[in-house]
Amino acid sequence: RGNKEVKPEGQWPLPPDTYTLPEMLKERGYVTGAFGKWGLGYPGSEGDPNQQGFDEFFGYNCQRLAHNYYPRYLWHNQEKVTLEGNDGTGTGVYAPIEIHRQALQFLEANRDTSFFLFYPTPIPHAELLVPDEYLEPFSRKFPPEITYEGVDDGDNYRLGPYGSQDQCHAAFAGMITLLDQQVGEIMHRVRELGLEDNTLIIFTSDNGPHMEGGADPDYFNSNGVYKGYKRDLYEGGIRVPMIAYWPGQIAPGSETDHPSAFWDVFPTLEELTGTVPTSNLDGVSFLPTLTGSSTQQSHDYLYWEFHERGGRRALRQGPWKIVQYNVNADPPGDFELYNLTRDPGEESDLSGMEKEKLEALKELLINARTESSVFQFASTAYDAEK
Repeated sequence: RGNKEVKPEGQWPLPPDTYTLPEMLKERGYVTGAFGKWGLGYPGSEGDPNQQGFDEFFGYNCQRLAHNYYPRYLWHNQEKVTLEGNDGTGTGVYAPIEIHRQALQFLEANRDTSFFLFYPTPIPHAELLVPDEYLEPFSRKFPPEITYEGVDDGDNYRLGPYGSQDQCHAAFAGMITLLDQQVGEIMHRVRELGLEDNTLIIFTSDNGPHMEGGADPDYFNSNGVYKGYKRDLYEGGIRVPMIAYWPGQIAPGSETDHPSAFWDVFPTLEELTGTVPTSNLDGVSFLPTLTGSSTQQSHDYLYWEFHERGGRRALRQGPWKIVQYNVNADPPGDFELYNLTRDPGEESDLSGMEKEKLEALKELLINARTESSVFQFASTAYDAEK
């Protein structure tokens, strides 16, 4: 329930008996690959991607080290791959480009079988660095520019702190351009290999816009009308884009207002692959929504919690949303109530007017939480100095 660090590299691992999405797909005959950023178990641990259902992994096995785009090395399964030219302060290999190259190779290598390509791209994250060929087209074109002074040498260099950037707006635009190009290359390769009609492609994001490293989401209106940023439980922190593409199955240009969450992806792919649904899942399949069926099941409610910054939690039921910040304070923070249909920007707190609805959602919020003794046990059962 958070990015718990393991030094010198990685995060605390998933328990070994966790049943993961790639494990489910492997059982259905899929070749599985992950390319990008992993933060669910340090190299060689029970949470290592190769121990959690992925046949192949290439990228960062540490969310902290993934802050830096010119790292000393990346991981290919259990092999540490040195990136020549990135020694010292060198910028010979831009990791997101090398990760992309490896992902395309996986796609081509498995063109004749069923495959699952998980591509958690590290861009655009907090470090605003991009090769000059992507920066230059936007240089000095987004005034007033922002300068960010980061860490460019010393003992902590490329170990998590972000590098400096004197054109933060231009760098961000360049990173988005590179990401757009890479998505386009994947789409093109799928078509070129004749896989388009039998491949579901989903593009999404893991949270709202961030504020670190010189990022300026207000300048680009990155979250539109929605309040909040990454780590907020207002809509600006948790409502993200999701685009799905599958010719012949998903109607082009179709849209939906069905609320889904990431815990719905597992049951969706179970239904898609004809797998017997796993018990005790919080998610519901959104496959009917993708294919335009009228049989879509809805959530009774959606629940979120965030453990940093004093503790935060939120719950949505239909158009209603209850939010509480400073959960760990004494006394805890007040409950806020919003109607997202009438007020998507969460500007009007209705907690003082809708007393009955507030009390009903408070009870749901308090009882929605699930303790995880398995995770707590696993988190204390190994030596973090390994």
